[in-house]
Amino acid sequence: MSRRAPRPLSAALERLSRELEPATLLAEAQRLWPGVAGPAIAAEAWPKAERGGVLTIGCSSAVWASELDLMGPPLIERLNEALGRTAVHRLRCVTTSAWRPV
Repeated sequence: MSRRAPRPLSAALERLSRELEPATLLAEAQRLWPGVAGPAIAAEAWPKAERGGVLTIGCSSAVWASELDLMGPPLIERLNEALGRTAVHRLRCVTTSAWRPV
């Protein structure tokens, strides 16, 4: 009887993470954000709250908050496309020192 090759732990952890993730718009947005916003933006800004279709983005500086305010419409369009539905209606960009999840 032959032994199966070991499977990567990352695949199991990713599946477990998806199963444990809360079923909220914020959790979905946080999961999709790096792909939607791109690595440069995701390194400086992150979804931190959601209420009534308004996604609050915590930014590392006022410059990033202003920049994302200007980039809002295309980011919202790409995020809703990734979500598969129109769920985000507006971005609210704020400067905060604790802008990234732990």
